Amino acid sequence: MADLSFLALLLLLPLALLFLILYVIVRPCPVNIPIKNRHVFITGGSSGIGLALAHQAATEGARVSILARSLDKLEEAKNYIQLSTGIDVSIFAADVRDYDAVSKAVEEAGPIDLLIVNQGVFVAEELEKQGLDEVRFMVDVNLIGSFNMIKAALPEMKKGEDRGPRSIALMSSQAGQVGIYGYTAYSASKFGLRGLGEALQQEVISHDIHVSLVFPPDTDTPGFAEENKRRPPLTGIIAESSGAMKAEDVAKRALDGIKSASFIVRCNFEGLLLSIATAGMSPQRSFVMAFLEVVAGGLVRLVALCFQWSWYTSIQKWQAQSKRT
Repeated sequence: MADLSFLALLLLLPLALLFLILYVIVRPCPVNIPIKNRHVFITGGSSGIGLALAHQAATEGARVSILARSLDKLEEAKNYIQLSTGIDVSIFAADVRDYDAVSKAVEEAGPIDLLIVNQGVFVAEELEKQGLDEVRFMVDVNLIGSFNMIKAALPEMKKGEDRGPRSIALMSSQAGQVGIYGYTAYSASKFGLRGLGEALQQEVISHDIHVSLVFPPDTDTPGFAEENKRRPPLTGIIAESSGAMKAEDVAKRALDGIKSASFIVRCNFEGLLLSIATAGMSPQRSFVMAFLEVVAGGLVRLVALCFQWSWYTSIQKWQAQSKRT
């Protein structure tokens, strides 16, 4: 019995020591970002995840502004939130690719406490078949549009230290954590957000501004249903590895992650595995998650290799079948 106790102590001591080390070195430090009575500005806020985020934020007592290209859709979104919550939201019609237009919208909206850069376009197709105009469109909206929004909002956000901790959240995708067949351009535009977020967090941390990256799976939205019509069959087979979610569920988990200032905001179990598998040099505020990343990293890598085996097997079978037909 004494030998078993000694063995258990030998096993637990290194884990306890690891947790203690992580408690000391994990950075940035944990922080909570309040949302009630604060200004939340959401791009791509007229539909899908953006509309669900606006609705959720309004329900939690935030002052909400939404930006999108279509004034008609913005009016519909405003009326929907007004009818369902009794809260009025501000709307701004602008294209995120136009820096002057978004700068004007940000100036009119007033000081921002939480900026959620949510706009996104997605056209799935093999690179060889996809036109460069579509590639540029995705990169311009998903990546350059994010630069435009942040540059427009950042000067005033940095002046708001007396208002408490502030947040800049970037809506990425699980396709921004792992490349998927048919997502060549889309994945590139979303992977870029991670580099933007990691570097930006170091630049703004001294101003009490905290960066989050949200990685939702396929989400059941009108835009996704339309985009699926062009999605290559192989893309659908591989993407099914992570189930689809409702926009409302993604919005709830995203907003919870943003409020806790999590750098990586995962939305489902597959997202948890991906966040561990791709942790790399990303900042981590949670001692528990840091512990999981260190202890479970090897096992999760093995799981990732199993997924890759499954995907490449599917690709080989599909291509062999295509050659026969």
